[in-house]
Amino acid sequence: MAELVYRPVIGCAKTLFKVWDLKIDCQGSENIPRSGGAVLVSNHISYLDFIFNGLAALPQNRLVRFMAKESVFRHRISGPLMRGMKHIPVDRKQGEAAYSHALDSLRSGEVIGVFPEATISQSFTLKSFKSGAARLAQDAGVPLIPMAVWGTQRLWTKGQPRNFKRSHLPVTIRVGEAVEAPRDQYAGAITRRLREAVQDVLDAAQRAYPGRPKGAEDSWWLPAHLGGTAPTAEQLRAAEAH
Repeated sequence: MAELVYRPVIGCAKTLFKVWDLKIDCQGSENIPRSGGAVLVSNHISYLDFIFNGLAALPQNRLVRFMAKESVFRHRISGPLMRGMKHIPVDRKQGEAAYSHALDSLRSGEVIGVFPEATISQSFTLKSFKSGAARLAQDAGVPLIPMAVWGTQRLWTKGQPRNFKRSHLPVTIRVGEAVEAPRDQYAGAITRRLREAVQDVLDAAQRAYPGRPKGAEDSWWLPAHLGGTAPTAEQLRAAEAH
């Protein structure tokens, strides 16, 4: 089936990358299968993560269908684009329809993109994972592909102004080896292995990342355990409690 929307959107995204002069370092794309279904699982630190997740699949000639909150599909601009690219709307109060849609897509050989943390991590560390990705992979009989993006939070993230100027920012992407999801195993155990695999590729992306803060005011995008000033997960939970 012709991709009348997705391919042009990819072209526009690549043009923007050049305009912004992003320094993109992507490794591990060969771990994404060239054919057949797969669940691509990533950390979530930016509103733009899905664009870079999709970029990692292009060398394998794969287009990723992302599961995204339903409100994005109601927006007058993003809605037609999301539907045209065959992404999957998720109503968190009625998730069964989205799950069924994603399962059908996997069984038909599509790559589905999932953010198992559900929301952006403002500490820029991994939050707990929901088990939906593991259950999808089990039910469809497809592998889970762990991946991580780093540096995207410096472009546009929750609680910070957008930075779309020509700023030469580096973005690092790492894709890991598949995590199998046998049907006879507990989804929770698979989810724990998956989270460990995503943490491994996130650590690799952070080690490879060339950018470093210029000072305390510029360290907001770096997690506390790496010497930055981003709030810790504990601090964020305490703030939510109040």
